[in-house]
This record gives sequence, structure tokens and C-alpha cells, in this order.
Amino acid sequence: MPFQPDGQLDLPRTIAHAKRMMAAGSDGVTLFGTTGEGLAFSVAERKRVLEAVLAAGITPDQVITTTTACALEEAIDLGRHAIALGVKRQLYMPPFFFNHPRDAGVVECVSQVIQGIGNDSLQMLLYHFPSLANVGFSHTAIAELVRRHPKQVIGVKDSSGDLEHSLGLVKAFPALSIFVGSEPHIAPVMRAGGSGSVNGMANVAPHLLRRIISSPQTVSKADEQLVLDLLRLMTVLPGMPFVSAYKVGLAEQMGDDVWLNVRAPLTKLEPEEEKAVREVYRATNQSFDTI
Repeated sequence: MPFQPDGQLDLPRTIAHAKRMMAAGSDGVTLFGTTGEGLAFSVAERKRVLEAVLAAGITPDQVITTTTACALEEAIDLGRHAIALGVKRQLYMPPFFFNHPRDAGVVECVSQVIQGIGNDSLQMLLYHFPSLANVGFSHTAIAELVRRHPKQVIGVKDSSGDLEHSLGLVKAFPALSIFVGSEPHIAPVMRAGGSGSVNGMANVAPHLLRRIISSPQTVSKADEQLVLDLLRLMTVLPGMPFVSAYKVGLAEQMGDDVWLNVRAPLTKLEPEEEKAVREVYRATNQSFDTI
């Protein structure tokens, strides 16, 4: 999401960006995820943004909202608020704020959130991102959560970046919707029965991701290469915060350097890093209208 230099959310740009994504063919928008500063938002901010996005004309069924929070009562509060607005699809990350909780603890945490929300219309996606959260959803934990909450646990968002792990989820849980975060893995996972993708690259290349998701059986070599080229935005120099790198790509694409702003503890890229990312984006020779 875009911020002003003082770290305050730029709500008009946020809404404009969401509308651009929808107009470019995205099935929906995901709020407060990890390609951004989602977990740095207060409960009040998240409620305000969700309300504003819906008021701007994006429908509840086009929104996935992330309700991950350190305090379970806050996650429950966010989940209830979203349900009251008609937003049923909610991403929830396992408790990342303790060191390697056991499966039983992960299951109990998520179960308490689902019970606290207390609504059968909830559609929870378990957010598996172990490299960020330091804990993931094991097959055992997923199976137990589905057993306890068969109506509410509808799928997994797999951001492990491990193709074999994603394929394993598809095989082990054919009744669940499996979404991948790693863009090169979208087509092979969908060919195996996966449901699609919730990913960061769609922020800069929504048309490209629309083509891949619409026709995973026939992805062109050119589009496969473009995915790899755009991933270089995050890795052209070592140690760059990937959110900051993506925002440089957006700033270059939109001609709007407000996108360079981030919220602490993230920082802007150093000048040489920003220059390198911009050069990688320019080398793709692509505009928003084509990707």
C-alpha cells in the first residue's frame, strides 16, 4: 500500500491501485498481506481501509482480508468486522510471535479464532509462509483444522516457495483450495489441481498473471521469461527488503515516487539499490498496459 513520507497511509492511492488491479483482470484484491506492511497496521486502520475499499465499489466477494494479529482477540475482532461487511474470505497466518509452537498449539490458536468469529460463512485460508513466520501449517495441523472446522477452513495459501510442497498439498487435500504465492509455480500447481494464486507480482504485472491463471496449460515461453525477469526486481542486489524493491518497481511503472515510501520497520532502498531495480524494470521494456 502507498504511504506518505510520514508513514501515514495514502488512502486515495490505495483505492486507485485496487481499482487498477481489478480493471486489469485480477479476480480480487488481498488486503494487509505480506507484499506490503499489512501487519504494521493497527486494528482501527485495517477496519478503515476495508470499509473504504468496499465503499469505492469493490465488492466483498472480490476481497480477501488478512486477519493475522498477535492477540487472538484482535484477530477475532478483525474477522467479525469483515464478516459483518460481507467479506468472508480471510487469510490467517499461524502464531509467528512464539518460537516454534507445536502443532497442537497452532491448531488451538486458529481454532479459537474461528470459534471466536463464530460464523459459518467464514472462509478461512491458512497462510503458510514459514520463512517469514518461522512456523507453518503442517499436514497434520491442516487435517485437524479441517476436521474441527470443515465449513470454515476452505484452503491454504502456500508461500513456501517450494514446488514439491505445493504439489503435496494439492495431492493430500483435494477438497481444499490451494493457492500458491510463488509465481513460477502457478501453472504447474494449477495443472495438478491447484486453485490459482495470491501473489505479489500481480501488483506490477496483473495482465501477465491473468494470462497465466486463465490458461495454465498453455503459458507462453515469453510469459515464463517475463515472470523470471520481474522476479529479478527483488534480487538484483543482495539483501534488499523485497517490499521496498517491489515499491520501486511500482514507482517506476506509475511515474509516482510516493510509492517509494514505506512504513517502519521497513526502509527505502539505498540509492544504488533503487537505481539497480529501476534498470531491471526498464530492461523488461514493459508498461502497465502490457503486463
